[in-house]
Amino acid sequence: MEKTRSTSAELRSAIDHGLTGDKIAALDPAAAPLGTDDEAGGVPVDPALMAEVKEQELRAGSQIRQSASQPTSSDGMLPWLLVAAFLLAAFAMVWVAMDYV
Repeated sequence: MEKTRSTSAELRSAIDHGLTGDKIAALDPAAAPLGTDDEAGGVPVDPALMAEVKEQELRAGSQIRQSASQPTSSDGMLPWLLVAAFLLAAFAMVWVAMDYV
């Protein structure tokens, strides 16, 4: 049996589990939980609309995770920055030492 209904609680759960790329996986207590007030009041969000929104959010999260796992061009700069910092510190120590000689 295929589930066709999607609720705002399911979307909020996906967000809290970090599946949408909005945040890390952690419980996020909300003063006004996403859509549950409408559902409790008897005016739920259209399940087809909620399913579409959830699908878009999950797709965006997948794209964010995929792009975050690929190396960037700045990854190779770290060794050069460390070398530059070391040389700068060495020159500063020599300069200070020359004042005492």
